[in-house]
Amino acid sequence: MPDRWLALALIFVTRVSMSVQFQSIASVGPLVVDDLHLSYAQLGTLVGLYLFPGVALALPGGFLARRVGERRTVVWSLGIMVVGGLLTAWSGSFAMAAVGRVLSGAGGVLMNMALLKLTADWFAERELATAMAVMLTAWPFGLGAAVATLGALATATSWRTSIAVASATALLGMALMALVFRDPPARAAAGTSARLRRRDVSLAVSSGAAWGVFNVAFVVVVAFAPAMLVARGLSLGHAGLLASLAIWVSIVSVPLGGMLSDRIGRPSVMIVVGCVVGTALVLWLPAMPSAMVGLLLLGAIAGAVPGPLTSLLPRALAPERLAVGLGVSYTTFYLVMAGGQPAAGLARDLTDDPAAPVLFAAAAMAATVLGLLAFRLIETGDRR
Repeated sequence: MPDRWLALALIFVTRVSMSVQFQSIASVGPLVVDDLHLSYAQLGTLVGLYLFPGVALALPGGFLARRVGERRTVVWSLGIMVVGGLLTAWSGSFAMAAVGRVLSGAGGVLMNMALLKLTADWFAERELATAMAVMLTAWPFGLGAAVATLGALATATSWRTSIAVASATALLGMALMALVFRDPPARAAAGTSARLRRRDVSLAVSSGAAWGVFNVAFVVVVAFAPAMLVARGLSLGHAGLLASLAIWVSIVSVPLGGMLSDRIGRPSVMIVVGCVVGTALVLWLPAMPSAMVGLLLLGAIAGAVPGPLTSLLPRALAPERLAVGLGVSYTTFYLVMAGGQPAAGLARDLTDDPAAPVLFAAAAMAATVLGLLAFRLIETGDRR
């Protein structure tokens, strides 16, 4: 295997550990609620806290990796993820679990920013879009693995065991990056970043918000659909397996959606169609006779959105301002993601309806179109 593809494979496996750890609490949510005596709003907060450090660390994370080295940053960040995960697994209260989630999330955010740079360096000459698509797919792959396995493992053992196992995936990535991964043979030259104009900031914020609410919608469905299905009489393990179907299908549909968008050259059409049809599916999901069919269709149609949506900002910003623009965009993304999970849990608490978070997810997916509209209006207004 050529060095760069081996590097990408290691990056993929390492990044999977982040989404496995992110999803771990939601996958065992009912057991955590019972054991720690939490509300569902608190459970949603624990889910969202994992990404909250991104609000503060997305911008400086890339500069830190450049200063100390990307591979070294990844190794140390994975170590932080392991420590935070074990702290969560050993927690006896909401406060202690929250500290563990913030700590492990901080490691995950720093790792993610460094892996983005390593991927770009290895594939700077060619096939960068393919490499980024593969890296992006690591997130749903990890979510699907967590949803499909951790609930059943927790039922057979305990929720603490499942959280510890999720932390072990970060330990595996740490070993691979420390012992097997090689730095790119030639680093990209570090240029100076131009200061963002007001228009650039607006574009970055709108694209980050759109990407954030879309992810909130998808993650909330996966995180809270199992509780809705358990209320219908399914076991937690079976419900988690069904919820994971949307993620497994998206592993194939996301790269295909990106390829189709590039072929037809109409990213906005792809985003709008994917979000409108996806919103209709999520709204129908609580009443759908076969949840399995609905989740499979959702995973297929949702694949139309990520590729074209994440391509908006790189096409709109000048190259010398893109790095800082992406930092602003991901800061917005993490802020939206951190707030979306508690809001979904609060919807469950206020209504006492297991389907309420899923309906909240439908509203979030529809809001993606509003984010796209804001982006296009800013972009068009500047040209005028």
